[in-house]
Amino acid sequence: MNLRKLIFTNNACYKAGRTITVKGIMVHSTGANNPNLRRYVGPDDGLLGKNQYNNHWNQDKPDGRQVCVHGFIGTLADGSIATYQTLPWNHRGWHGASGSKGSVNDTHIGFEICEDGLTDKVYFNAVYKEATELCAYLCKEYNLDPMADGVIIGHYEGHKRGIASNHADPGHWFPKHGKSMDTFRAEVKRLLTATEPSKPPTPTEPKKLYRVQVGAYAVKANADAMLKRVKAAGFTDAFIKTE
Repeated sequence: MNLRKLIFTNNACYKAGRTITVKGIMVHSTGANNPNLRRYVGPDDGLLGKNQYNNHWNQDKPDGRQVCVHGFIGTLADGSIATYQTLPWNHRGWHGASGSKGSVNDTHIGFEICEDGLTDKVYFNAVYKEATELCAYLCKEYNLDPMADGVIIGHYEGHKRGIASNHADPGHWFPKHGKSMDTFRAEVKRLLTATEPSKPPTPTEPKKLYRVQVGAYAVKANADAMLKRVKAAGFTDAFIKTE
């Protein structure tokens, strides 16, 4: 994961200063054919590239809307993939709105994956990988079980649960490349398992040895004679020990 930070301090959401107890993560995708991070993250930090329209989200109300997420995944100016954290993780974001049973904003971190034309498998695989690594990182930070019910959800799943607005993302994109939120959660779980320290080996008791003595002699010649007889009988590892 290529994680960077540019907090949206000019966004009204950040200025509101509300925090949450993190209970999960919501995955979004932008719904627009523009994979460039500079469209949403700004101003240019030397890696993003210049947004000539200056319509990034680090302003009071981007595009006149009250909207803000905790992070974006997309391409830098050089074409490489990166994740930008744009709010403190425990800040209450404005990313999922609400439904009949409440608001996902009160419980979940939300991040956006920048969409392209939805057909480029190379780009999709790269941002999908980055997103699973981000979720594994956050699950570790907040002690979340990615396979537990409602912990990692797509925006569309949040709507079905009654805690988010009616959006399809990322359910309209993942299946085009053979993926789903189920495969996504399973991959996050795999990443977490792979990074868990291995358990120390179970200690074993020292091996016990039982010695057999066939005689004790004051004269060495007698001991030598007995050793010869014992070895002749097939006990070739017999030996003399002096005390």
